[in-house]
Formats: sequence, structure tokens, C-alpha cells
Amino acid sequence: MLMKADQAALMVIDVQEKLAPAIADSTNLTARIQWLISACQVLNTPTIFTEQYPKGLGHTLPELLSQVSQPEVVEKTHFSVVAAHCLPEQWQRYSQIIVCGMEAHVCVLQTVLELIQAGKEVFVVADAVGSRTEQNYQLGLERMRSAGAHIVSREMVVFELLQQAGTEQFKAISKQFLRGEQP
Repeated sequence: MLMKADQAALMVIDVQEKLAPAIADSTNLTARIQWLISACQVLNTPTIFTEQYPKGLGHTLPELLSQVSQPEVVEKTHFSVVAAHCLPEQWQRYSQIIVCGMEAHVCVLQTVLELIQAGKEVFVVADAVGSRTEQNYQLGLERMRSAGAHIVSREMVVFELLQQAGTEQFKAISKQFLRGEQP
């Protein structure tokens, strides 16, 4: 199934001040997540940020929050956002959840598994998730795929949400996100 703009929302999991530096290729990963958030804002895709125990891991990176005019942030101590019961009520209406963030084999994995169990169609953005090690990253993606998650790229997200060329959104996305060197 394709992602549909009127059914999809973006969940940015635990890209936090004290966790991000420990993640493999953190600088480039953060740039790719920022690209995805910015593109989703142009496409009017609702976005939520989660924070795992912010008292210990700090808050979401400010450069990510700044991409959203009124960022919605939820705190949790459970690894899964679903198990934490912290998602606002309006998030129940989205049947498709696009997921990026940290770490692929812990909070992203557990959230994805429980979103699928709750009947959501989940799209994990492979080039916008990370772990401390390549092995954990690969194992996380493999497990999510085998559980029914769709493993996608940032460009797949953008083009599926756009659905067609020639629109004002396509022109804005093309100019801002698809030309020149990308993160």
C-alpha cells in the first residue's frame, strides 16, 4: 500500500541531546532526519516527537524541533511509545505512521511492533533511523520488516505523499529537497 497524505503522520523517536552523539554516523543521520521533518512540513504531514527519559537523555535536538512551528513532544519511560500511552488522542485517527529516530533495535523497534499490533500501517525510514552499532541497526530493520513494517527511504516518503508532479507542493519539494547534494 502507498502512503497517503490524508492518512499519514510522522513520528520522530528519541533524537535526544545525550543519545544522539552515541549513535553511529550521528551527524549525517541527524541531517537526514532534519531533511525528512522539513519535507514533511512542506507536505503538511503531522509530526510528533518522543523523548525517552529526558531527565537523563536530554531533550530532542533543537535543530529538529525548530523545523516545526508548534512542535508536539511527548515524554516516556517505556521503550515503546504505544506502551507508554503518551500519544495524544488525535493520533488514533492516523492509519499510517512514518517512523524515524533512535535506536532502531530498541525504542524504534518496540514502538513499530506495537503500532503494527494496534492495527497501524508502519513505514520505517531506513535512512532516518540509527543505532549505536551497524549490527543492531540491521537486526532492528530485519525484525521490523519480518513483523510487517514497510522499510522505505526518505524520497519514497516524499514521492508517495506527493502522488503527482506539477503541483505547488511538488515544485517546492523539488526545489528545496531534491536538487543538489542531499544529506
